[in-house]
Amino acid sequence: MLKKIIGYFSIQGDVESFDVIHRAVENEIEFKGSRLWILVFAIFLASVGLNINSTAVIIGAMLVSPLMGPINGMGYSIATYDFSLLRRSFRSFSFAVLASLAASTLYFAVSPVSNAHSELLARTSPTIYDVLIALFGGLAGTVSLTTKLKGNVVPGVAIATALMPPLCTAGYGIATAQFHFFFGALYLFAINTVFIALSTVAFSQVMKFPIRNEVEYARRARINRWITVIILVTLIPSIYFGYLLVMKEQFTDKAVRFVNSVQVFRGDYLLRNDIDADTQQITLVYAGHSLTDEDKASLKMKAADFGLDKVALTFKQGISFSDITGQLSEKDALKSQISSLTFALQENKRMQDSLQQRAMTGRVLLNELRTVFPGVTAALFAEPYRYSKDNAANPEKLAYVVVSDSGTLRNEDRSKVKAWLQARLQNDTLRV
Repeated sequence: MLKKIIGYFSIQGDVESFDVIHRAVENEIEFKGSRLWILVFAIFLASVGLNINSTAVIIGAMLVSPLMGPINGMGYSIATYDFSLLRRSFRSFSFAVLASLAASTLYFAVSPVSNAHSELLARTSPTIYDVLIALFGGLAGTVSLTTKLKGNVVPGVAIATALMPPLCTAGYGIATAQFHFFFGALYLFAINTVFIALSTVAFSQVMKFPIRNEVEYARRARINRWITVIILVTLIPSIYFGYLLVMKEQFTDKAVRFVNSVQVFRGDYLLRNDIDADTQQITLVYAGHSLTDEDKASLKMKAADFGLDKVALTFKQGISFSDITGQLSEKDALKSQISSLTFALQENKRMQDSLQQRAMTGRVLLNELRTVFPGVTAALFAEPYRYSKDNAANPEKLAYVVVSDSGTLRNEDRSKVKAWLQARLQNDTLRV
């Protein structure tokens, strides 16, 4: 039963002959002819994809990039102690790296778009997870390279390990003088290179690929020590960065749960929150009653319940009810002032209209009088105030109409004119 299970995992029947594998590795390491042109196109394709933040374009650059060849060649040559192949692989690898850096730096130096998008930022903070991706991706690629069943493994490995984008991101860092981009991306590329090569070394030794050169034990031990040093130098920082990433993710998760639990707090409403995992600080902006010292202490205790006892909580007042009440009172006062001014303007306009109408009264009276008494030739209307020593503070308002005629009006007609005017103006004290 155990043998049957082991048989399912055995790949001995799928492995190519050692000579075929060796020739395939040799063919993959050289950058000349079509492979050189593919490398050039992949460089610019990845640079454009990073520049416009297009994931699809970046994936395309990963698929066509031939960088895996020299890396597999270095791993295979170390495992088989083929130092001639190692030198050729390293030479091709160095050429590809320098060409990629130069081309991407040139592209980003002349590109009018220089903003750092998410695809660029994603390649500046490598962690232990990138080590695992490179290791398992390299193992899958090595299995594909050495067996008869190629399938779609190579494209998948190219996408997973993403060798070309970090190099182009490093070129962006050089072109824009943002060297944290350069060093971060170059470190990610180093992780991918070292652990893809390491996976090739491990697989080649497990499959017992034939040794190409006899090597003394002392030299073999020295090679193994150098490999160990390179692995540790590459691995240790990634473990530290991975630890920081885990801490940030845990802090963010706790902070989100805490913020969700204090959306409404003692009648106050959370308007906005800002979670900063780098500084472990949470800013809460509330609307409602102003938070008291007791309220703030209670919120800090609640944060401690979520494992955030060391978090720096900052409180801000967005909108307070007292401010709203004051603003409403001020608004009502302004409305009252506006109403008073509007009423005063209306009264003033009414007075002006009245004065204009009074000024026209004489003309109106003349026209109406002449229809009844054709002998009338002129009419004057006035409303003077009479002041006396007894009523200086309260003058008497009088009304006068002066009528001129052509001498044809009789006394009887004049009495009728006076009566008509008093009725017309509704003023019994009118003096004519």
